[in-house]
Formats: sequence, C-alpha cells, structure tokens
Amino acid sequence: MKPTTLKDIAKTLGISVTTVSKALKDYADVSPKTKAQVKELAEKLNYVPNSFAVGLRKKQSKTIGVIIPTMVHYFFSSILDAILKEAESKNYMVIILQSNEDYELEKKQVDLLLNKGVDGILISLSNNTKDFKHLQKIIDYNVPLILFDKIAKLIQCSKVYIDDRQAAYNAVSYLIKKGHKRISHFRGNLNPQNSIDRFLGYKKALEDHGIPFDPKLVYICDNNSDFSDGYLNAKKLIEDHGENVDAIFTVNDLLAIGAINYFNEQGIKIPDEIALFGFSNWFMASVITPTLSSIDQNAYKMGETSAVLLFDEIDCKLKNIPITHKKVVIDTELVIRNSC
Repeated sequence: MKPTTLKDIAKTLGISVTTVSKALKDYADVSPKTKAQVKELAEKLNYVPNSFAVGLRKKQSKTIGVIIPTMVHYFFSSILDAILKEAESKNYMVIILQSNEDYELEKKQVDLLLNKGVDGILISLSNNTKDFKHLQKIIDYNVPLILFDKIAKLIQCSKVYIDDRQAAYNAVSYLIKKGHKRISHFRGNLNPQNSIDRFLGYKKALEDHGIPFDPKLVYICDNNSDFSDGYLNAKKLIEDHGENVDAIFTVNDLLAIGAINYFNEQGIKIPDEIALFGFSNWFMASVITPTLSSIDQNAYKMGETSAVLLFDEIDCKLKNIPITHKKVVIDTELVIRNSC
C-alpha cells in the first residue's frame, strides 16, 4: 500500500499542504478545529512523517553510528543500553556495528557509516587498532566523533574513558593491604591503551608498596582474554610458581572467572591460598563461587555521557558553533567480594 502523504491529507480536507504541515506541528496560526481534523485524518490514514525528507531539508540523517569490539560483553551491552535510550530521547536511529576486535573490519565499518551519511559516530577501538587514519577520515568529513573506553590519545576528538591506571593501582593496593605480596597479573594484548594502563597501574602499586616487580608473574593473554585464557594461564601459573603466588589481578573479569574455575577444579582454596581481583564487574562476578572482587567501570554512565557529548557536538555543527573537544573521566569503584 502506498504511504499516505501530506498532499493526500490536504486534498481530502481541501486545504493547503502547508496548513497540514503546520497543523501536525501545532503551529499557533492554525485553528484548533483544523488541527483536530488534520490529526484525526492523519491517524485514520496511518500517516508517518518522512524522516528522510525532513533530514534532507535540515541536512541531518537523524542517525548515528556506534562501533564496539564485541556485543556479548556485559560492559558494552550496558553502554549500548545508555546510548540507545539517549538516542531515543532525541528521535535518532542507531546503527550498531561489531568490529570483533578486527582492525580491517573496523575501517570498513567507518566507511560504511560515512557512506550512510550518519550525523555522528561513537567508537570503542578494537584491540588490534594501531593505525588511526580511518578516525582522521571521520574528522576530515566533518562528522562529530566520540571515542569511548578504548581510545586513541593522539586523535583530536572528544573522549570518554576511565583512569585505567588509577583503577588498577587501587585494586592491587587493596590486595597488598590484605597481606598479599606475590601478585601475578594476567594482562591483555600489548597494544590496547587500557591494557597498557592497567599493567602500569599494577606495576606502580607494587613499587609504591616496596614490592619488587617480577616480570615472570605477568602473563599475556593475547587471544580473546576470555574464560579459556584465564583457565590456561592459571594452570601455567601454578606449574611455573606453585605456591609462591598468593594473588592475581586480571585485566578483565572473564580471565579471573576462568582462573577461578581452574582453582576450584584443583581444590585450591580461594582466597585462603590465592586471592583474585578482576576488572569490569560483570554480572557473572556476583554469581560465581566464590564471588569475584572487581572494578566497576560505571558502564551505563560512560555510554550516557558519550551519547550526550555526541548530540551536543551534532547540535553545535548544525548551528555553526565551534566544537570544543572534551575529555571526560568516569569514576570507578572497587567492589569487594569473597575472592579476596
């Protein structure tokens, strides 16, 4: 069935298209009687405004793009929830894409969003993103760009992130204050900035508390940093060091949960024989046995803040107001549970 247009409504009522448009928008110069007639007929004929045509007139697509590394991560699902709610309040559609930690795919997705004419883009970079020309392309196209969580420090755009280094420092310091001195670190890939910063926070906490840094206690989980990585590295840790390790700080909760599964299988008591501290505060951290201490990144707040910043920049662009790039650091919190 052919969609109802403003012309159809105008012809049926014997009034102008302009009057119909004004009536639907509640303009004061249209009588209440005419407004009621127009709205009643529009509803009867299932009239839906052509947002594409409106967008062309206003030079807007009313669409934004979001690229995240993975959909299944509880952290990113919380971020998406906040972005979608903010977009809905602005009557915006959201195109959500998953890079799957693939740099080449991330580049293609940026091109796709630019070709779709989105009004703005939000990106959390893949672990394998080392070159940022595709991000510069977004800026060169004069499309507002917000980087969140996994960011590129050299790109000139607004960014929303946590202080990974300080958060890691706080977690390791907590372990030290509980009496742990041989603390291993299961870190992520060598490239992502948040993996680097969490490692540096771990190392600094040891140094500040007079504990020598031992590189042999650092295990690089360069695959997916998931359950299996945590399980296998926990096994390797025990094989390498036996009882000469009393705690582990992991770059994310999945690694810690994998390690807990291994220790539970081996009858290694947590936290009596070895303590664990994760990062991200997944829902699973609160239901595994023992429950996992973790760092809450306030994911919803990160998503909400990122979306608000993007819509502010889109608005500035439409009004020809210079955009001032911002850096927003989201607070984190230690969530202490039974694993330490």
